[in-house]
Amino acid sequence: MGKLELLQTLTGHAGRVWSAAWHPGGKLFASCGEDKTIRVWTKSDTDRWVAQTVLTDGHTRTIRDVAWSCCGHYLASASFDTTVAVWDKKSGEFECNATLEGHDNEVKSVTWSRSGNLLATCSRDKSVWIWEIHHAPDQEDEYECVAVLNGHTQDVKKVCWHPQEDLLASASYDNTIRMYRQDLADSEWEMLEPLESHTSTVWSISFDATGQRLASCSEDTTVKVWQQYGPDNALGIPCPDRGTVWKCVCTLSGYHSRSVYDIDWCKQTGLLATACGDDTVRIFREASDSDRNEPTFELVVTVEAHSQDANKVAWHPTVPGLLLTASDDGEIKLWQYVDAD
Repeated sequence: MGKLELLQTLTGHAGRVWSAAWHPGGKLFASCGEDKTIRVWTKSDTDRWVAQTVLTDGHTRTIRDVAWSCCGHYLASASFDTTVAVWDKKSGEFECNATLEGHDNEVKSVTWSRSGNLLATCSRDKSVWIWEIHHAPDQEDEYECVAVLNGHTQDVKKVCWHPQEDLLASASYDNTIRMYRQDLADSEWEMLEPLESHTSTVWSISFDATGQRLASCSEDTTVKVWQQYGPDNALGIPCPDRGTVWKCVCTLSGYHSRSVYDIDWCKQTGLLATACGDDTVRIFREASDSDRNEPTFELVVTVEAHSQDANKVAWHPTVPGLLLTASDDGEIKLWQYVDAD
């Protein structure tokens, strides 16, 4: 077992805090919420996190998600006002220098590819959009929609890029996860076979550090771990057209009493954190004697982290065990995971 030690509680947002994202350098993070603002937090001279900047002019409705580009120069925000804003500090201060329009309904999630040249968004309009960024020296960046993907039959809740390659995953109200990859022959984006095992809304997804596993969480109160298998795999799992397939290799059930709204797989420690509608944050660790093809995970921490729904969990990109959580209660909390003696 381990424990989560509370380091700091941050307030400032009015209403729900929907999401938060660490800057890849780890010295900043951004948060967003019901109050239509983005707060950019940094550490003060006294080693406390403070809101360095409050961005108020990008959206007219709830901001549902924020994401930093891998280079750290851009921040994207997704809003119920149907738009995505892209912010940068080219002028010295954070400014919204692009507004991406096209979705017909609330935008629920935004994510940058590892290469930094692609941005993905998803919406209540059931679609996933992929945008290509054209950077030009001394000119404004241009964003071009290169794909509108309509594989889901319901609201799309989350998009997430593979940590190494341009493979995109999405999670939906239709109980499925979808994968998308660019066909190198004609540059068109294609949808792969859906990942089906959840019995209700899939709220969030997260790849592990290798990209060979994906964790998902759902309204059905379970967490599932999916594994990628390639041609000639040892288990003899058939792969169409010499491609890869994803199989559910583990289901964590009986741990959460309500919907599991978010999940994050720590790229350094392998710990899985979940945010739940029962106000609780839980951390799971793969057992030391786990079989890779039938893995077992142990619950190592359960903390009633908030007074209302926990919406977000995000592991720090460089400090092992540092966890950020956000909630309907309007608070953001920072925690340190410590292994039991």
